[in-house]
Amino acid sequence: MITGKQRSYLRSLANSIPAIFQVGKNGIDENVVRQFEEALEARELVKASVLKNSFYTAREACEEIAQAVNAEIVSVMGNKFVLYKESINNKVIELPH
Repeated sequence: MITGKQRSYLRSLANSIPAIFQVGKNGIDENVVRQFEEALEARELVKASVLKNSFYTAREACEEIAQAVNAEIVSVMGNKFVLYKESINNKVIELPH
């Protein structure tokens, strides 16, 4: 579990990264979950957007994916959300204490 201070720090890092995933009308399947797992291992911080034609709200998609990949929810704003998961092999983000 990350603290409020760590969440704030991650949110500031997420401002400068582009959304690399889109959740659309196809929803969330095992392929989407696998892509998120790979991206989180490589980057630790991933931003995604939920398209208007999706059956999910950004909050619903974020919570489902976060639970599936065991990641932390950093933020949900509008149609975008940010997830964080500490990388096993590519640790690059140093969280404040």
